[in-house]
Amino acid sequence: MKTLPEAREARQAPEPQPASAASGVDIELRLLIDAIYLKYHYDFRGYAGASLKRRLGSAMTRFGCRTLSQLQDKVLHEPSTFPALLDYLTVQVSEMFRDPAYFKSLRDQVVPLLRTWPSLKVWVAGCSAGEEVYSLAILLREEGLLERTLIYATDINAHALQRAEAGVYELDRIAGFSDNHRRSGGHGSLSDFYTAAYGRAVFDKSLKKHIVFSDHSLATDSVFAEVQLVSCRNVLIYFNRELQDRALGLFREALCSQGFLGLGSKESLRFSSHADAFGELVRDDRIFQKRGEA
Repeated sequence: MKTLPEAREARQAPEPQPASAASGVDIELRLLIDAIYLKYHYDFRGYAGASLKRRLGSAMTRFGCRTLSQLQDKVLHEPSTFPALLDYLTVQVSEMFRDPAYFKSLRDQVVPLLRTWPSLKVWVAGCSAGEEVYSLAILLREEGLLERTLIYATDINAHALQRAEAGVYELDRIAGFSDNHRRSGGHGSLSDFYTAAYGRAVFDKSLKKHIVFSDHSLATDSVFAEVQLVSCRNVLIYFNRELQDRALGLFREALCSQGFLGLGSKESLRFSSHADAFGELVRDDRIFQKRGEA
């Protein structure tokens, strides 16, 4: 705390200015993200700024706003706006068996080790519209493990979770899904797992019997179960370093000894404080194994 003379001196002498002051857009972005956190309890403060700016730029066009301040005003005073804005703030791009080599490595390197557990729990963090969840469920069904597996599919976006739970996808996407499935080492045909009608593919309800869909934020929520496999792919790249480390800490806490962690092709443990807790199982496909307790 300053004494009164020190305070007077401080008023007389101007404070040194930072080398690079924040831009108006940066200030507006911070105020908008803080407002969302305070009003709706969704925490995007640890998300990478460049990615947020791109997504919010698209949202401004959608909502007819010239500035982020106008978008903030709309979000604060028109609550019906926020669910639609959330679709812009969260990543919705995915496909079934995306990066087939990852699923091939799971099938060849991880599944044989998963067989050693009498029952299995899997956490798909940031599941979006469910493509990765159903991919894992199909893989486990083909390998004879789904009947003793419970899959937790989590995301912060309620609309995305609804789409994931429905398990309905446009039929014109199925050709790409099927090719990925084949390249991932899939047995038989992907068509064994869905019914086509009215331009849509509806995935088998028997898969959903082993999936729990739930709201969960890697920025604010805690671990809810011990699991043998965490798959969180192409999510951490949208976080800053601090939030990445928090998320990896959750995965470390959730995983049992010798459990497995799958990340996206551009994601790494290299600079994380949790790196020493894992060994590389398949380097090229970003699959790690938690080290056993000492």
